[in-house]
Amino acid sequence: MIHKVNEVELKNGTKGLVIDVPGAPVFGIDIGFRAGSFLSPKDKWETAHLMEHLMLGANKKFASAREFSAEFQKNGAYKNASTGPYDMSYIVESASFEWERVLDLLLLSVESLRFSDEQFAAEMGNVKEELVGDLNKHYRQLVTQSREHFGMVALKDETRINQLPNITHDDVKNHYNNTHSSDNMRFIVAGDLDSNRPEIIQKFESVGLSRGSRIDRPDEALLNLNQLHYIERADLKNIYFLWQLFVPRELDAPDRDALATVNNMLTATLHSRILGEARERGLIYGISSGLSRAKNKTSWMFGGEVSPANAKPVFEIIVRELSRIAEGVIDEKDIEATKNYMLGRHQRSVQTVGGVIGSYAGSYFYDDTVEDPSNIPARIDAVTKQRMVKIVKEFLACNMGGFSTMGNGDELLSKELLASLRTLVDPVV
Repeated sequence: MIHKVNEVELKNGTKGLVIDVPGAPVFGIDIGFRAGSFLSPKDKWETAHLMEHLMLGANKKFASAREFSAEFQKNGAYKNASTGPYDMSYIVESASFEWERVLDLLLLSVESLRFSDEQFAAEMGNVKEELVGDLNKHYRQLVTQSREHFGMVALKDETRINQLPNITHDDVKNHYNNTHSSDNMRFIVAGDLDSNRPEIIQKFESVGLSRGSRIDRPDEALLNLNQLHYIERADLKNIYFLWQLFVPRELDAPDRDALATVNNMLTATLHSRILGEARERGLIYGISSGLSRAKNKTSWMFGGEVSPANAKPVFEIIVRELSRIAEGVIDEKDIEATKNYMLGRHQRSVQTVGGVIGSYAGSYFYDDTVEDPSNIPARIDAVTKQRMVKIVKEFLACNMGGFSTMGNGDELLSKELLASLRTLVDPVV
């Protein structure tokens, strides 16, 4: 989608991207604060999450969340909010004809959260219901408990549920006051709005938030690595697994592109090197791989679920294919096919206003970097076999990683699976 980007740094410390998409019938907004769960007290972990539930609700002009929602969505506008380990975001999408109305309402909510006892009690119940529901999401449980076990910012859902009575209204108010400053706010707006850019900037510059500072991402110490983290669950039939490898640096864009190419070649499609073969042999329904960024480190992961009977054959495929890459045994035709797949998927992903915003949001909210999606085709093309091999070998040579599984009586099998993975790192240490 053709668009023009302007980055602005406002007098109140807020920074943002104003993206003009000529002819777009939709207007989108994404506002982010460094206000995630890591800033909650450890014994009141859901403080940030609870505040997020309250945010797009009652405010100085609307006495209840239902009243605000009725006004906001009367012409079909969409709103949502989310809380992660590091950040909190508020997302809005509307028809272009009402961009000003929905932007005013969103900023009203951000600047004038009403801390009513009634809504606090209601959202406390809603957060509990959400977390209890999450207990049924087995892979989420594995990921969350693994992050906690290995020293990352996380707390398992059972603990979070038990802590809810600890959280007071004042805790939520303090979290809001400590995080929702104009200097800690980042935004992206997109739509057919070039002529309205000065007005949009003025609205963000006039938002009623106090000054503060941009909060840094947390330092996370990696613990309990290179050993099995096994979680017993008597109700499971399959084994859920998560293998994480770390390097003690944040990858630059060329290395991230190279690792993304590796991931796509291995697990992205039904003809990929790992997932494709495993599906063809009837061994597994799905397996994924990906990278995640954190302060001074990058994680590379493989995860999925598999029946105990098929686990060893699947892990034989994983070990074999990673060994081939580390040894430089990659068919150039596979690289070319993977690049074509990535290019097509990228082009499909930026055909909507929401897709355009999403293509900028990850890097911009992470470290204020503007990564122009129009450069993605050239970046994909620039990935070389040599860089793919280099980045895989770096992760393996660092020998920093953790293996987590969740199953029913599968600890011994899990140890055997970990032993097979260890053959990838032990020879190169």
